[in-house]
Amino acid sequence: MSKRDYYTVLDVPRTATEADIKKAYRRLAMKLHPDRNPDDKGSEEKFKEAKEAYEVLTDEQKRATYDRFGHEGLQGARGGHGGFGGGDAFGDVFGDVFGDIFGGGRRSRSQVFRGADLRYELELTLEQAVFGDSVNIEFTSLGECETCKGTGGGPNSKTVTCETCEGVGQVRMRQGILSMQQACPRCRGRGQTLTEPCDSCLGQGRVRRKRTLNVKVPAGVDNGDRIRLSGEGEAGRNGGPAGDLYVEVHVKEHAIFERDASHLSCEVPISFATAALGGSVEVPTLEGNVALKIPSETQSGRSFRLKEKGVKPVRGGATGDLFCRVVVETPVKLTDEQRALLRAFEDSVQKSDKTHSPRERTWLDGVKRFFENIAN
Repeated sequence: MSKRDYYTVLDVPRTATEADIKKAYRRLAMKLHPDRNPDDKGSEEKFKEAKEAYEVLTDEQKRATYDRFGHEGLQGARGGHGGFGGGDAFGDVFGDVFGDIFGGGRRSRSQVFRGADLRYELELTLEQAVFGDSVNIEFTSLGECETCKGTGGGPNSKTVTCETCEGVGQVRMRQGILSMQQACPRCRGRGQTLTEPCDSCLGQGRVRRKRTLNVKVPAGVDNGDRIRLSGEGEAGRNGGPAGDLYVEVHVKEHAIFERDASHLSCEVPISFATAALGGSVEVPTLEGNVALKIPSETQSGRSFRLKEKGVKPVRGGATGDLFCRVVVETPVKLTDEQRALLRAFEDSVQKSDKTHSPRERTWLDGVKRFFENIAN
């Protein structure tokens, strides 16, 4: 019995792309599969015919031979791996059609896995974050086994074809009428197994161990910034590349300064006399003390700005400022003489026209209006 033209079987033109062929094949497979047509020999034969056409037209070499010589040119290729009629027909169909979605297709011989990324939380002082530093960190990760150099095999081990997947690296999992592919659980996608696993890593090729790594902290980093160390994460599998290590910065609370992006702020206590009469006080900066001029009649809570005494941002830009908020400190543990002097000073202020305490006067006026409004 003569065979029908493969393009006619799939109802596609000779110029059809591989995607067009897959689409047509999927439509026919869903329609003709024996599970959907029990006891229908005609549908089964058409299904096998469509499968044979699909396997030829999606193989670049076979398609070229067929286009040139027809069915006769393929006679020598029938003895190849699997032929046209062996195996799970429906599984072969969807293993090829959906290969890119469910795991790379049945022609894939192995699977290479990149190592996992790791995260490390690094606690820094404010000075380290502002000026930068070199810090040693210690962490645990999966690294390449030093005994077997990542192969997973012992000294006398041999590599053999995996019996579960027959060297393909993948196995099919049936769910109803669909067949999906996944990495072989025995060889983990390699397609090969070892006759003698490594004693150190038990055939895994990786072992968990402690590592010490030096991290260069750039100047100006802040809370939440991440430093990426390429290739310092967990080792890959099946020869895959290592993952990355992300070092997340956390800046410890400082005894004096508070940071807001590139700006710093701090409180500066001053005496009652300095606040009233003015003067100069020394204030700290990250680069040393500087003199801050306090004008007379300074109120508690007033802020003074010291330009470019903040932080140079790690991503560039202008250096921030330092904001100094003065806090008038009430004297404590007074002597009798000091108490007497303060009472005399207070009496002197009370006898004046009360212009010495403008905030108190404004506040008292507000309280008075409040109670007058209630009364009315």
